[in-house]
Amino acid sequence: MTHALIVDDDVDSVATLQELIASEKFTVSVAHTLRDARRHIALQQPDVVLLDLQLPDGNGMELFQDPQLVANSEVVLITGHASLDTSIQALRLGAADYLVKPINITQLQGVLSRVMKPAALQAEVADLNANLAQSGHFGLLWGRTPPMQRIYDQISRVAGTSVSVFINGESGTGKELVAQTVHDLSRRRKKPFLAVNCGAISPNLIESEIFGHEKGAFTGADKQHEGFFERASGGTLFLDELTEMPLELQVKLLRVLETGRFMRVGSTTTLDADVRVIAASNRPLLQAVQAGKLREDLLYRLNVFPIEMPPLRERLDDVPLLADHFLRGIGAKEGKSKRFTAKALAQLQTYHWPGNVRELRNAVQRAYVMASGDSVDEQWLPRGEGVEPAAAAAPAGVVASTATAMSVAAPVASAPAESSGSSVTMPLGSSMAQVEKAFILATLQHYKHHKEQTAAVLGISLKTLYNRLKEYAAEDAAAADKAEQ
Repeated sequence: MTHALIVDDDVDSVATLQELIASEKFTVSVAHTLRDARRHIALQQPDVVLLDLQLPDGNGMELFQDPQLVANSEVVLITGHASLDTSIQALRLGAADYLVKPINITQLQGVLSRVMKPAALQAEVADLNANLAQSGHFGLLWGRTPPMQRIYDQISRVAGTSVSVFINGESGTGKELVAQTVHDLSRRRKKPFLAVNCGAISPNLIESEIFGHEKGAFTGADKQHEGFFERASGGTLFLDELTEMPLELQVKLLRVLETGRFMRVGSTTTLDADVRVIAASNRPLLQAVQAGKLREDLLYRLNVFPIEMPPLRERLDDVPLLADHFLRGIGAKEGKSKRFTAKALAQLQTYHWPGNVRELRNAVQRAYVMASGDSVDEQWLPRGEGVEPAAAAAPAGVVASTATAMSVAAPVASAPAESSGSSVTMPLGSSMAQVEKAFILATLQHYKHHKEQTAAVLGISLKTLYNRLKEYAAEDAAAADKAEQ
């Protein structure tokens, strides 16, 4: 039978916890001090240790100094209050999860149902790293460059824990694949992984979609509906484009994360939420807070373990690997294999890829269709016109090309954005929100207000483009009203 060790000096709490764990068909032993805990571990290696932090003879964290414990026992902290510091410390030392007193039975059952030896998880990660040089991929992610190696290291570190993750990066960089890989390497892998694009759901329906609703809760609610939190129970919920979620719903999400409980729309009954939340955004997070798109308290609750996805232009050496991967996949699906010429692969590495990996995949799909023979040449691939790699480091105003380039212009003091042909000039000191607005509007104009093409070039969803345009229209109307007053 699976064996649990409770290390806690609260006699009443231990008695209740011992009974609950035994009911889940675990054998249970109890230690009230660090000394007793070490003795129990020496007599019988536990599969899971429920560890209180405050003990009569020291801090419970001292047990992490035992390498055998860290390798062979899953450690779950028992704490009187959840805190960011506790989460970070638990992650650093190797704890898999933590429970807040008074302990929620459902959360305890979830933890016990996912017990795995840390060494088993570490072995899986080691196998992925060992095969990386040959296969070129780590889980669902492809690439061998240093920026991707850093991402793999971060995933390896956080996957086996319950710590919240916030993935930030430009659209098309693979944030959902990171979230899926974290889930696949976690103790929750046998339960669902659900991805929700918060920008693709109507603001009027998003609360119902996330938390569910009762029959008759609103017009059209003709039956009970389970939301994403219920459907992902025991697994992982990936909230993409979190900054598109209405602020009033962000308050409710924060409450769920803090209490582990929620209610369906139209209900007065609370339900337990046994879900790991991974969030993502393509907006710079602090800028999103300053712009009123993301609550600061929610950011700090979710951003315990940040992962910053590199844009494709910063790992161009991965482009041939990714392109070949996409081409093989398309060939397998279509029933006819093709290959890139050397010139085609070289040309792919000269392009700036504003739409990142998503744009590369679309370019490979188009080139496959247009290639008449077994070889895909450079004819139908994008060209890297106007790319100036030094632009990012220059201390001057930025000219952002609506097609492919980022280049340098002289500083323009206190001047509005200027559009000329295929570029936009922004003055030094412009905020990220201003730069984004100018770039989106100029791109839309460049493509003659063709929204689908604009969204594809920018590497964002059509829904996100519509949301941005709606925001800009509201901002312009408010500015006009203020000017008339």
